[in-house]
Amino acid sequence: MDLGLKDRVYVLTGATRGLGNATARELVADGAKVVITGRDEQRAKDAAAELGPNALGVAVDNADPAAAERVIAVARERFGRFDGMLISVGGPTPGFVADNTDEQWQAAFESVFLGAVRLARAAAAELGEGGVIGFVLSGSVHEPIPGLTISNGLRPGLAGFAKSLADELGPRGIRVLGLLPARIDTDRVRELDALSADPQATRAANESRIALRRYGTPAEFGRTAAFFLSPAASYVTGVMLPVDGGHRHGF
Repeated sequence: MDLGLKDRVYVLTGATRGLGNATARELVADGAKVVITGRDEQRAKDAAAELGPNALGVAVDNADPAAAERVIAVARERFGRFDGMLISVGGPTPGFVADNTDEQWQAAFESVFLGAVRLARAAAAELGEGGVIGFVLSGSVHEPIPGLTISNGLRPGLAGFAKSLADELGPRGIRVLGLLPARIDTDRVRELDALSADPQATRAANESRIALRRYGTPAEFGRTAAFFLSPAASYVTGVMLPVDGGHRHGF
């Protein structure tokens, strides 16, 4: 099936590794062009170089109020158009309610929440009919994850924001959606498993609660995200899609 991605241009934030990077790989493989961002300039350049000539790496911090306008301008300057954005950020500091400080909450709010809102608003102002804004969120949108209190507090709010944005932008032909990964085998998930006394036992316990009985791969997430960002999914908006191998048992 032709996803209609050839020569379309996407900005993917936090995409020097992990799920954003996996999505960038799938988009480029199907003919799209991408601008990927990360906070480390060299890592952003290296990640883009691995993707080939249809990728550009830019160093930006999502918490920077000027980040959104900058990356969209770079996309237009380098590739001549702008068709969509996938907003992904690193996970906030782990911890339980009593552990996380006001400073950790504030830093996470600036980056994870307000940074994402700014990026989406800027994209909404620049996109035309057929444009798309995607958010990489988490299964914590539906069910809190123990030890990730800050993430549990912020990501459901972003899901609500995304739903509101979908309603507002729908009449302009712009789609908005959220992707909700659970246990995908990324550096971040391995780091979280390693916080336990027995990481292997923790992984086995997590896998036992997944219908497919295994962690997902970044490529599996990337293929799903690429489809939903593509014109092939032109009638899908306002949804929060679990990409979790059946980890969520509700409807």
